[in-house]
Amino acid sequence: MVANRCRRWVILLTWAAACAPRPTTPVAPAKPAAPPRAPADSAATSSVLPPVPRVRGALELRVIYPPPDAVVQVRDSSFLFGSAGTGDARLTVNGTPVHVWPNGAWLAWLPFPNDSLMQFQLDARTATDSSHLIYTVRRLLPDRGRVSVGAVWLDSLSLAPRGQVWVSRDEYLSLTANAAEGALVRLRLPGGAIIPLSALPQPEEVPTAVRVFDRDTTKLETPLRRDHYVGLLRGKAVGPDPGAVLPKDPFLSRVLAIAAGHCGREPVCPVAIPDIQPPDSAWPVVEAIVGSDTARARWPLQVSLLDTIPVIAQFDDDTAGLGTSDSLTVGRALPGGTYHWFFPTGTRAEVIGRQDGDLRIRLSAGSDAWVPTADSRPLQSGLPVPRGMVGSVRLTSQADRVTLRVPVTQQVPFELVEDDHSLTLHLYGTVGDVNWMRYGPSDSLIRRMTWQQPAADEVTLTLELASALWGYRAHWEGGDLLLDVRRPPAIDEADPLKGRLIALDPGHPPAGATGPTGLREAVANLAVAERLRALLRAAGARVLMTRTTDTPVDLWPRVKDAERGGAELLVSIHNNALPDGINPFLNNGTSVYYNQSRSIPLARAVQAELVRRLGLRDLGIGRGDLALVRGTWMPSVLTEGLFMILPDQEAALRDPRGQQLYAMALFDGIRNFLRERAREE
Repeated sequence: MVANRCRRWVILLTWAAACAPRPTTPVAPAKPAAPPRAPADSAATSSVLPPVPRVRGALELRVIYPPPDAVVQVRDSSFLFGSAGTGDARLTVNGTPVHVWPNGAWLAWLPFPNDSLMQFQLDARTATDSSHLIYTVRRLLPDRGRVSVGAVWLDSLSLAPRGQVWVSRDEYLSLTANAAEGALVRLRLPGGAIIPLSALPQPEEVPTAVRVFDRDTTKLETPLRRDHYVGLLRGKAVGPDPGAVLPKDPFLSRVLAIAAGHCGREPVCPVAIPDIQPPDSAWPVVEAIVGSDTARARWPLQVSLLDTIPVIAQFDDDTAGLGTSDSLTVGRALPGGTYHWFFPTGTRAEVIGRQDGDLRIRLSAGSDAWVPTADSRPLQSGLPVPRGMVGSVRLTSQADRVTLRVPVTQQVPFELVEDDHSLTLHLYGTVGDVNWMRYGPSDSLIRRMTWQQPAADEVTLTLELASALWGYRAHWEGGDLLLDVRRPPAIDEADPLKGRLIALDPGHPPAGATGPTGLREAVANLAVAERLRALLRAAGARVLMTRTTDTPVDLWPRVKDAERGGAELLVSIHNNALPDGINPFLNNGTSVYYNQSRSIPLARAVQAELVRRLGLRDLGIGRGDLALVRGTWMPSVLTEGLFMILPDQEAALRDPRGQQLYAMALFDGIRNFLRERAREE
């Protein structure tokens, strides 16, 4: 992705979180600190990992996680792990015995003090030595934004929306806040207008980490909150003027956001500017009142009403001119949400709103999406809203693909929807005049073309395929949209790997998990990939490695290298860890992730062999919004074979035998997938 851009780091952190921790089946800790027992239906098969080696050395206490600069966000309990330097150590943390594995590694699941600054006392002993360590961890408390006055309180961090918002004059903006039960809650605007907020009880929100990674379904049952208030705002500008909805310089919006004291959802604020904060009197104020007590807080909200003259944006994810883009602008169903659309450079759309760094665009009368403001250039004022006409289409056959050429009078937004044996192009803001659909010379891949007008301003073109979909991509060429549909490779069922070109991606660096004895995930991933490369080459396959050294490589160049190299499959190799607050003794196993549905058979084949070879709990396959498997030119999966944070699995990843087991599982899974595809053709 483009360097020096907040968006790149958002994608990186999203990927790191989705590849994040979840543990394996650990050796049972010494009594009385036995880990919680897993549910009966979650029992893993017997692990076949190599045993943890015995290490006898000097007693040396280390905490690997949480690192000293971490700020954790947990409900009540979480984990710490590290090393004692020797397997002969006996360890307690805050007085609780913690099991030490033979190599000196330890993993503790403990209650975390309800303090913003927590202290953990580690005491370790051997027959001849002792060591003591006071370790401090910062915790993010849920009530850190609470403002209390007598009998009333107000949570200033619960206020939503916050930041900069641009809306049309007739659009309702929902307001939410948390305050003391039974309070009178209202928003006071600088001009004196009052917007009331009414109580609306709702269940306490379940953290995303719990929903995604925790197998304990009882944690999904949360109490009803009666301190939640909602209101509506319409047709009013609020707070200091945030400026134009789409500045001529897209990065100006970032500067304005920082000037207002926030950086949207971006974790990095890359621009430093002088302090030009507006006066307090320019901001709206929220009040919570109980009797004679009133709690007040500034609501950090700037609302601007859009002009009636449309603003048209053209997408370009390299507005900084660095020349390192992927030529795609991602679209989301809500600000900061997961990716759903991928708009090539040059696509145009009407701007109908904005929230901080996310621009709201109209796709059609019944659909809209959110795109990064920094990926959008404003076209000259006074242009009409893009409305396209789809003309007659034709197919062109090439050795490795079939290309559908679609003439469209405007470079409108579109979406590609895949099925097992079909691919549908959904063009927004268009009407169809598809008089001719030319197939050209008979082709073995495309069986049938059809088009429809499902709505007044939406056109669909569907290609029915003679074989299972392998890959595709689309881009603008002048006024035509070109859709390339990739031909499946010719696979020999008796020798399915012969001649195949497979891309292997050793996940990370940058980022990645670290095990209790300090093994970095990037190192473990590369070791497994190198062993897999040898197995594949011995079977007649060609291998493309996205990295061969411990040098950081960004996400997009890995995918681009695989595409440019003509890889037919992409396998990204990872090892897992867990988010804070998820019990590693209960939530562990092996899993494989995909993004496009074409990759499900590959994911299932690889997952089956990982479970068989490693003997760990089967966590199944899952869809994830991960950059390495998001590409559409080839089937691709991301594997999470072992859990870095579990001492026995970290030890296996240090051991050549454990690396070989992982590599053999991937080898078998890839081979089985290719053999099955050969049978289907």
